[in-house]
Amino acid sequence: MRLITALCFISFSIFSSLSAFAQSDVKQQTADYSQFTHTIKSAVLNEERTVVVQLPKSYQAEPKKVYPVLYRLDGAGNIPLASAVIERLQNDNRAPEVIIVAIENTNRLRDMYPTVNKEPQGPVGEGGGAAKFLAFFEQELIPLVNKNYRTHDYKVIAGASAGGVFSLYALQAKPELFQAHIAYSPAVWWNYGASVKSTKSFLAKSKELNNYVYINIGEEAGIMRERYDELLQSLQSPEVRGLRFFNDAFDGISHGLTTAAGVFNAYYNLFLPKQMPISALTDDVASIDAYYKTLSQQWGEQIAPPDRAVRSLGYNLTGSKQFTRAIEVFKYNLKNYPKSVDALSALSYGYEMQGDTRQALEQMGSALAIADDSYPYINYLQETKIRLQRLLDGKAK
Repeated sequence: MRLITALCFISFSIFSSLSAFAQSDVKQQTADYSQFTHTIKSAVLNEERTVVVQLPKSYQAEPKKVYPVLYRLDGAGNIPLASAVIERLQNDNRAPEVIIVAIENTNRLRDMYPTVNKEPQGPVGEGGGAAKFLAFFEQELIPLVNKNYRTHDYKVIAGASAGGVFSLYALQAKPELFQAHIAYSPAVWWNYGASVKSTKSFLAKSKELNNYVYINIGEEAGIMRERYDELLQSLQSPEVRGLRFFNDAFDGISHGLTTAAGVFNAYYNLFLPKQMPISALTDDVASIDAYYKTLSQQWGEQIAPPDRAVRSLGYNLTGSKQFTRAIEVFKYNLKNYPKSVDALSALSYGYEMQGDTRQALEQMGSALAIADDSYPYINYLQETKIRLQRLLDGKAK
């Protein structure tokens, strides 16, 4: 009886926040209370739509935490693959936890394609409802999700084939609605390549586009491949600033498997890792602040440049004999962590590699001044100080 009471209390705590879904059918899907099905009476689409919401593992344990949202087209059958890949990336500090919202289909061709198909190779007369479907996202679905779950404003939309076309359409029609667009093998052959033409026109008019786009293709050939290659060429244009674009081509992979083939790269390249890569570092250490500002916007939490991550950048530079740049990075890190023994030791190492033994000794002395016997590398610090002192004494003779 106590267990039943506790479970009822947990269920009430979760469902009590779902006020906007009060008139909808809400069903719990898993024993850990992480997945829910909602039936929404859409005024925009004039029909009922079903969505499945999967919450991240920490959702109940961290009641103040907010999460990015992945909107996945073509239903909940796509949740396990995306969830598994993102969870592996989380374990390596390469992705945040996310809320996944999967939208079930009613009339897929109508909703996904922005134009009615007139090309004989496809179903003539189908399509043309993408504008209304996107309005459903903007006016009903996203506001409901934001109201009832702890989200922040970083949103991803992902789809395959026709869903990939819709993802690219959303970029053009409402470029600020989603911050990332993933299109697995988008069916851009549709209606004489109408989506390719509209994408090219949109990009030609866009001088700056703060967005992420991933597309891929498998073994498709013929008109599909020709029009995809035309789309690829336009997205690779260097004229659009701020667009982070990635793509894959998989030989021997069927159209239906391009999602499975590309899902890792799609999310691996999307989220910035907590360990800033050396490729993101410019000659100005302000690029470190810029990187972690963007990362914080993605992850939904304020993440300051970590001591260890920045030291890693500096050590990378010393390894390539860029000692002046390394010292600048180590100094930048010390400003953020003035009481860090490791930060002082790293700066000492940078000076030593540059050949400035006096400065290296001074920084090592500062490190020892704040280190105590509990510091795991205290012997290393002491031995290094003795060695640097001998080097300095030898130079003085």
